[in-house]
Amino acid sequence: MVEGKIAIVTGGSRGIGRACVLDLARHGAEVWFVYQTSREAAEKLAAEAAEQGGTAHPVQADVRDLDRAQQVVDGILAGRSRIDILVNSAGIVRDGLLGTMTPEQWAEVIATNLTGTFNFCRAVAQQMISQRGGSIVNLSSTAAEFSSRGQVNYAASKGGINGLTRAMAKEMAPRRVRVNAVAPGMIDTDMSAAVRGLVGDKIKDLIPLRRIGAPEEVAKVVTFLASDAASYITGQVIRVDGGLSLGGY
Repeated sequence: MVEGKIAIVTGGSRGIGRACVLDLARHGAEVWFVYQTSREAAEKLAAEAAEQGGTAHPVQADVRDLDRAQQVVDGILAGRSRIDILVNSAGIVRDGLLGTMTPEQWAEVIATNLTGTFNFCRAVAQQMISQRGGSIVNLSSTAAEFSSRGQVNYAASKGGINGLTRAMAKEMAPRRVRVNAVAPGMIDTDMSAAVRGLVGDKIKDLIPLRRIGAPEEVAKVVTFLASDAASYITGQVIRVDGGLSLGGY
């Protein structure tokens, strides 16, 4: 599906990002994945990808830093002539009720989730436009439209990603660059552990498929959207939530 393509995955050392790295590498892409702090976890992931017959290179960066994002992209282009795929998966949560949320909680989530996505999109945009081809997949969330209490910062950041995705898709389509987003629901990751711990198995009653999703199930959709198999899909936000966003009980 993505054989021989050059891919960048931010937030690649854990959770959904990690699953995306492995799935893209398994399908033949050469993956450069961005991690922020855990060099050990990043090296383990690179080794796991190699064991599965794939190629994944760790790169340290803070997605909030536009200059560093450009350095990462320029470094890859110095050794490779193109960048075909960008997956923006880096994200954090800092939940809290609006009345007690600190400016720092708001700013940190917006800076990482939304500005971090913008930074890497901007860093690859000119290259993808000049090569007349590329696919960008941004990780959104069903929280953008169906948020819970205590998530005003997270919901705002993901809603911003949806808008960014649609606007970029229209802007870049004439140069055959596709931009889509994937909006996971309740997925079994470290990030969702706190919420799952609070509600327990009750959350499954709200999900028509009656189970929590796996990161690998999201990654497969990301790989599809990144691939040439999705060549006529752009500007879309695809929910991967087991039917959670359908509502009802």
